[in-house]
Amino acid sequence: MQEKIIILDFGSQTTQLIGRRVRELNMYCEIVPYNKFPHDDPSVIGVILSGSPFSVYDEKAFKVDLSGIRGKYPLLGICYGAQFMAYVNGGTVESADSREYGRARLEKVDSTDPLLAGIEPGAQVWMSHGDTITSLPTGFKIIASTDHVPVAAYRAEGEKVWGVQFHPEVYHSECGMQILKNFVAGICGGKQDWSAASFIESTVRSLKEQLGDDKVVLGLSGGVDSSVAAVLLNKAIGSNLTCIFVDHGMLRKNEFANVMRDYEGLGLNVIGVDASAEFFKELEGVTEPERKRKIIGKGFIDVFDREAHKLKDVKWLGQGTIYPDCIESLSITGTVIKSHHNVGGLPEKMNLKLCEPLRLLFKDEVRAVGRELGMPEHLISRHPFPGPGLAVRILGDITPEKVRILQDADDIFIQGLRDHGLYDKVWQAGVILLPVQSVGVMGDERTYERAVALRAVTSTDAMTADWAHLPYEFLAEVSNKIINKVRGVNRVTYDISSKPPATIEWE
Repeated sequence: MQEKIIILDFGSQTTQLIGRRVRELNMYCEIVPYNKFPHDDPSVIGVILSGSPFSVYDEKAFKVDLSGIRGKYPLLGICYGAQFMAYVNGGTVESADSREYGRARLEKVDSTDPLLAGIEPGAQVWMSHGDTITSLPTGFKIIASTDHVPVAAYRAEGEKVWGVQFHPEVYHSECGMQILKNFVAGICGGKQDWSAASFIESTVRSLKEQLGDDKVVLGLSGGVDSSVAAVLLNKAIGSNLTCIFVDHGMLRKNEFANVMRDYEGLGLNVIGVDASAEFFKELEGVTEPERKRKIIGKGFIDVFDREAHKLKDVKWLGQGTIYPDCIESLSITGTVIKSHHNVGGLPEKMNLKLCEPLRLLFKDEVRAVGRELGMPEHLISRHPFPGPGLAVRILGDITPEKVRILQDADDIFIQGLRDHGLYDKVWQAGVILLPVQSVGVMGDERTYERAVALRAVTSTDAMTADWAHLPYEFLAEVSNKIINKVRGVNRVTYDISSKPPATIEWE
């Protein structure tokens, strides 16, 4: 039985990051809504309460009865989680005079406390809260402070209950991983035996038990997630897996042929379908980003369903759904940032049971599994690419000519990154075709052609991202090549916005 940490999600933007950090400690964890604690799960060994966009005294604040958790499991509250435990036990939480945001340093650190073992005064942490704990409940004690936050960390005396008002999960909390390790390994006694190899072994075994001799059909996208899912399923059930790769016309330049060749080299049974004409027809005149996504999602389902029905005796639908897809698609706040390409739709339409072997993994864990499976590195290290493809990198309506322009420009940019040894140094890169035309001069002639924006970001998890500081000489070379070689483009810009407030993709 795989022991686990449960993270109760109160709606924080960094809840997934808590999960990733715990996984980086080779400790398995699951993120569940704040009010969905699995009380009957014997594998739970500890609980973390996340942050939240709400104040504990807001009418809409997420509140939960912790009486069935406290005393049974070690408990760590982060930011809102810490404030919530203090508040419901008789402490005082008040709006701070000014929002505490950014770097801070711990003072008066009680390094004899098991949560802060190995943490020295002066350790940097990251604050992000508008409220602060001004008094602790009876029986609680301060174990660390900062210049502006007297209760930076606390403990309930005689209990395995802790709270921190900073965010140990974020990169800027230099002692954050040590604090999380102290909690999951030291306090909770986690064995830290979660790894890519152990995941493959247990997943292949469970897939064989789950599927038996049943046949599975899986939709490939050319991306890392679906490719790893296919190889994992192939390892478990072999020829009982059939993959379908649909070309919706908005893939990268030559991607359909290149990816089909890669899949054949992996020994996968793949059916390739060129349905680009159908998608272009459905997208004609559509400019709204979410509608584009919905049309492509529905079109993919229709084409996939048509091809899958040509197969016999298929009982399961395989998907490359990963953990962030599940968490974001089931957001407890009810806010849709963008619809996900591979969550929902197909199973209901096709009357198939769903098989998602990667649904518990984050993106970096998927890559680790792919490497452990022996997949070629160029497939594993591919940048993330949106399910709707270039359709959401063309601002405005979609036409074959616009796709041709974008494919050519994107190919020059991506190949340039590879040639200059920069590809693996950025998380994601691509070109955006802007809905504007600009005046230019080529030779002795005045031109009025399209502008494109280059986009490259660095990130570890896509939750936050910074624009990649690519060398000026490289950007100049790429700009020159695009303008000279891509018919229809006479201006190249570089996007230097970070996430937040911008998103990685423009649509």
